Amino acid sequence: MTPVPRLRLYVEHHQDENWFVHVGHVANSGRWQIEPHTHPEYGQLIFVREGRGVITLEGQRLPFAGPCALLLPTDCVHGLDYEVDLDRWVVTIEVSYLAQINARLPELTQLWSGPRLVSLSYAPEVERESYQLIRRLEQEMLASAIGRAAALEALLTLLLLTLIRAMPNGQFEPCSANPANVRQAERFRELVNQHHGKNLRLHDYAALMALSVAQLRAACAAALGQSPTKIIHSRIVTEAKRSLIFSDLPVEQIAFRLGFDDAAYFTRFFRREVGQTPSQFRTSAKN
Repeated sequence: MTPVPRLRLYVEHHQDENWFVHVGHVANSGRWQIEPHTHPEYGQLIFVREGRGVITLEGQRLPFAGPCALLLPTDCVHGLDYEVDLDRWVVTIEVSYLAQINARLPELTQLWSGPRLVSLSYAPEVERESYQLIRRLEQEMLASAIGRAAALEALLTLLLLTLIRAMPNGQFEPCSANPANVRQAERFRELVNQHHGKNLRLHDYAALMALSVAQLRAACAAALGQSPTKIIHSRIVTEAKRSLIFSDLPVEQIAFRLGFDDAAYFTRFFRREVGQTPSQFRTSAKN
């Protein structure tokens, strides 16, 4: 719906066309930039050991400096400006494989619920452990040993859990959701990503999943700590922000593309969720 480039990643030196995880290393590349884009089929974890730059996440510019981790979920709009690019590792994970891993633990689902910048400058032990795990991931990826897929999954899960444990207290509290809740919540988010421009109601999503509205609410609360209505509204707001930042479409047309019959209602909805009208947001974002 927005004019943001959607890139299919090119992965070097892989022999198997059905690859599901890849580790790449970049060293001493100098200044490097890429304009805002999305990866509709992959999630990425960028581990910056040495270097600094600015990442643009959904239109917001954030400085970063190594050691740190940049977590970029599927379809997250991001641009990168590496001012100094000395030692960087990129873990690319195919979306369906990432969903399988996330379904194991609610905390993993929460981790990938949005883009994240995780500073590791005050946690040298986490930086060392993350680096060791990424190197082991690379070694396993290049090998053809027995149990390669199981080993990759175990190492990747341990790497993600290491990052979760390095985050501030209270951000990822132990969750009591059962695996069924997690799978249902993940499926709901997939459907919202597919249909957010159709103005579906909560009962429509529940019907698509063969659940009652009460069951859907319970699954989202247990696995994500959010109501399904909030998740729907957040996805619509995200797409509206992208259109306002990356296009010159009139507000009325953006409203129509997002399933709103009335531009005035869209403006009220956006102001309630964001605290600004669409026009105010567009002006402040572009400034």
